[in-house]
Amino acid sequence: QVQLVESGGDLVQAGGSLTLSCAASGTIWSINRMGWHRQAPGKQREFVASISDGGRLDVADSVKGRFTISRDKAKNTVQLQMDSLKPEDTAIYYCAATSRATPSTYSYWGQGTQVTVSS
Repeated sequence: QVQLVESGGDLVQAGGSLTLSCAASGTIWSINRMGWHRQAPGKQREFVASISDGGRLDVADSVKGRFTISRDKAKNTVQLQMDSLKPEDTAIYYCAATSRATPSTYSYWGQGTQVTVSS
């Protein structure tokens, strides 16, 4: 099993920046892709960004050019650098990971960290 723990959520003003971190533990060898999803109040959870074991990036159009995902395989962490934040970025941000056995399915999820962007 893989455990994911997020940190870094906070209240920030529009136009500001924030960095989220996610630390993975457990059966690290089984992880393929790591990424971030978010869920705003009253909305469905949506994909934000991900990075594969080989470094391939996928980023949602809504955050492209503002958010940057990176991964430190030696430390088993993934970070989400968020710049030029907007009120519509307010959400609970979840770290997630896929396994090598099922690389298209996010099998592991963290508990989430709250990001609030004030106007």
